[in-house]
Amino acid sequence: MKKILLLLALIISHTAIAGTKVEFKTTIGDFVVELNDEKAPISTENFLNYVNSNFYSGTIFHRVINGFMVQGGGFTKEMQQKSGNAPIQLESKNGLNNVMYSIAMARTGNPNSATSQFFINVVDNPNLDYPKPDGNGYAVFGMVIKGTETIDKIKKVVTTRVGPFSDVPVNPIVIQSAKVISK
Repeated sequence: MKKILLLLALIISHTAIAGTKVEFKTTIGDFVVELNDEKAPISTENFLNYVNSNFYSGTIFHRVINGFMVQGGGFTKEMQQKSGNAPIQLESKNGLNNVMYSIAMARTGNPNSATSQFFINVVDNPNLDYPKPDGNGYAVFGMVIKGTETIDKIKKVVTTRVGPFSDVPVNPIVIQSAKVISK
């Protein structure tokens, strides 16, 4: 009886802390991410602002490096950068790690520069966890929980150089939509 009650309590506690889920539909397949609203509230709120404003529709995965990560959320298929909201504060000290299929905020050399762009790790990348690689780390804010086969397809596409950009897919992988499917 104790085991049943313990199992029930575990199931209820997991359900109670389940994060917001966002479904991405792309030209190469779909995937769902579960956000960690509790450990990454700033990144999650920022990301959901972009999702809820339909910002990601028509953007592409513009940087794909198999054995590292796939990055999207900021460029059109013509490689024009979309204007985003103000940068957010870095949350890399939240205890979440850059493991395979985790989603994290992309940023420049300035630790507090993340706006709309995100990346999905296609391998474990402990070199991106706080304090690496530059004393700041990269803020993970969720996980791909469904459609990992889509991420696996994305990481294997052929890439090229487009102007100053390297690792750009030859055939654009367009995000058709990103929407909240549960809270």
